[in-house]
Amino acid sequence: MNDTSNIFEVDATSFEPVVIDNSRRVPVLVDFWADWCAPCKMLMPVLQKLAADYGDNFVLAKVNTDVERELAAQHGIRSLPTLRLYRHGEVVDEVMGAQPEAALRAMIEPWIERESDRVLARALALADQGRPSEALAMLDEAAAEDPDNSRLRLAQAQLSLQAGDPDRAESLFDALPADVRESDQGRSLAALLEFGRAAAEAPDRATLEEQVKADPGDPQARYRLAARQVLEGHHDEALETLMELLRRAPRYGDGAARRALLGLFGLLGEDDPRVGRYRRQMFALLH
Repeated sequence: MNDTSNIFEVDATSFEPVVIDNSRRVPVLVDFWADWCAPCKMLMPVLQKLAADYGDNFVLAKVNTDVERELAAQHGIRSLPTLRLYRHGEVVDEVMGAQPEAALRAMIEPWIERESDRVLARALALADQGRPSEALAMLDEAAAEDPDNSRLRLAQAQLSLQAGDPDRAESLFDALPADVRESDQGRSLAALLEFGRAAAEAPDRATLEEQVKADPGDPQARYRLAARQVLEGHHDEALETLMELLRRAPRYGDGAARRALLGLFGLLGEDDPRVGRYRRQMFALLH
C-alpha cells in the first residue's frame, strides 16, 4: 500500500508494539478504515503525505476494519474513518470523518518532539538540581527561538512562579492560547498561580509556621502557609494544613480551603492515591 517506513498495517497482534510502544517515543495516528468507505479513500493520500513529511517523528497505523472486525469492536469504532492519536500509551485526540490536511497537522503538531523540547528537558533537569535561574535562562532563549512551543511557555510560567516572580508567571500564562490554558497541564498551572497569589505578600515558610503555632486559629496564616508548602513542593504538608484550615474555618475566604484543596488535587492528578483519601476527608467535613 505504501513505500513509507513509518506506515504500518495493524492487526490485533501488532497493535500493542506498533501503536502503544511506538507512542512512547513519537505520536502514532491510528486510521480505522474500510475499503468500501469513500471518505477513507479520500483521506489516504493526505495521511501518506503527513507520514512522509514527519518521517521518523511520526507513525501512521492503519486498521482495516473489514479484516480486523474484533479489533475495531474492542476499540468501540462505530464510524469510518475514525482517527485516534496516541502518545505515551494513551489516546490524546480523536476525530471522525475525512479531515483536511491543516486540521490533521493541528492535531499532530503539539505531540511532535521539537529541538526546543529537548532543551526543555535539560532545563527541567537543572531546576530539579536546584538551579532554577539557569533553567529559566535556558527556557527564555529556547522560547525566543521557538515561540510557538506552548510547552516552553508553561514551563517558563511555572519556574517563574517558583522563583518568586508571580507577575511574570501570570503574564506568561495569560498569553497562552485558550486551549493550552484549558489543558490538564494548563489547569494545573492555573492552580499553582492561585497559590502564588496567596503567597505573594506572605512571609517565608518558617515565619508562617511560627505564626500558626502561636495562633492556631489564624486562618490567613494557615492558608498562606499551605500556599508556601505547595509552591515549595511539600504536598503532604500542604494537604494536612488545608484540611486543618477546613476543620477550623470552613467559611474563611468564601471557602478558600475547599478551593485550594481542589486545586491541589488537580496538581497531583486523580491517579495519586492521596487525592482519593483527602477528597473523602474533605467530603466528610463539608457534609
